[in-house]
Amino acid sequence: MTLGSAPIVVAPEVAAALAKNKPVVALESTIISHGLPHGRNLEVAHEIEGAVRAAGAVPATIAVVDGNIRVGLGTDELAAIADGSKVAKASIRDLPMVLATKALGATTVASTAAIAAYAGIKLFATGGLGGVHRGASENFDESADLTALAAAPIAVVCAGCKSILDIGATLERLETLSVGVVGYKTDRFPGFYVRATEHKIPWRADSPAEIAAMLRSRDSLGLKQAIVVANPIPANAAMDQARHDRILAEALGELARKNVQGKNVTPFLLSFFHQQTHGESLSANVALVLDNAALAGQIAVALAGK
Repeated sequence: MTLGSAPIVVAPEVAAALAKNKPVVALESTIISHGLPHGRNLEVAHEIEGAVRAAGAVPATIAVVDGNIRVGLGTDELAAIADGSKVAKASIRDLPMVLATKALGATTVASTAAIAAYAGIKLFATGGLGGVHRGASENFDESADLTALAAAPIAVVCAGCKSILDIGATLERLETLSVGVVGYKTDRFPGFYVRATEHKIPWRADSPAEIAAMLRSRDSLGLKQAIVVANPIPANAAMDQARHDRILAEALGELARKNVQGKNVTPFLLSFFHQQTHGESLSANVALVLDNAALAGQIAVALAGK
């Protein structure tokens, strides 16, 4: 199987599931290499795959290894990605260089979505979407996730997007790009560490079967845009809103003071929250990712069941 002329190596378990129209869930690898602290990240990678399996689906973690795009990683490959020291963050624009140099590459939301859609995978679970950054009208700082989702006919299960972003502008861009947004048991867009923001979303589903029906309708229309399934962080893992807002204000101040920009913004935010909450934000991050993986697996099962 190839994406253009680049080789894609699909793990035997994933290939067998796809051939038989069995449920499969794609997983990104940047969360392993760059999103979680070393040591805990490999454990969480296995936990995420376990959550997909517990829901009845096959996990397909995606990365670039030895000049190949791999859909489904073995134990050694997961460990190499988790090592992080020599792992490139590989968004769509980086794939040619990562492949040509045979570097080890962890895929982002954007590149994972593109690869998963090409491989025929319908569901993708992640933590939070990238989006439009604050001040984007001046610095044009906008995640490649948004345009990638406009060309990837999958469903992305996420806990909204991180509150460092301009959430209103992000939702406007998704609308412009014709990317559907559905709240899972919610009418308001989640804010990653918190269950709800002030921003309402137009569509709601209260079961995996309802979301599966929406995906079938999307496919029957021949549309190529993704559907974002906004799944709030579990209530017992969510941060207190007032505390979250205080730490966010402090984080924004530090961003400006240290002039942190571009791809360094999100890692800085996560690290700042981790330090200020004494690890509570890490626990929240893990809880929401596992919950998203489980829901994606449930939707994949519902979609395969027809």
